[in-house]
Amino acid sequence: MNQSRLKISHQEKGCLSWPYCPTFGVMKYIIICFILCVAIAAISGCSQKAPDNIGLKNGELAPCPESDNCVSSQATDEKHSIAPIKAHGATDVVMVDLSAAIENMFGGKIITIKENYLHAEFTSKVFRFVDDLECFYDVKAGLIQVRSASRIGYSDLSANRKRVEELRKLFTVMQ
Repeated sequence: MNQSRLKISHQEKGCLSWPYCPTFGVMKYIIICFILCVAIAAISGCSQKAPDNIGLKNGELAPCPESDNCVSSQATDEKHSIAPIKAHGATDVVMVDLSAAIENMFGGKIITIKENYLHAEFTSKVFRFVDDLECFYDVKAGLIQVRSASRIGYSDLSANRKRVEELRKLFTVMQ
């Protein structure tokens, strides 16, 4: 049986064997285009602007939303609560140590430092999701109040909790 007759017989069978199906090449390109479109949509959707609730209001960080993608040392519920970071020393020294620790973490970028308040953004490796980290140094209590929240989505697979714990370790070493 010659090669061309083999191809025709597969076509006659309705392309049951995909390597010999002439429409497979077209389908391959459609699938690749679809995956690229989904990836571009995911990446462009993750470059949101900072939320309106960033910053201190009456000496407190914004409360966490109902979603699971936020932790705060000022939260009272177990789902969002995390311990503040212990600190001591002059405000300027603590803020320099804190910003150095953040910049040593993957994806960390300092956005604002104003006296005893710091806002940083963290960008994830793969999908480029942006999370916000806020820190407020309470000199009298010797504590850094923290809030780390994702900008989009519902769950973060504990990324914000892990981030604060990593910051705690790095900062403690610097103190």
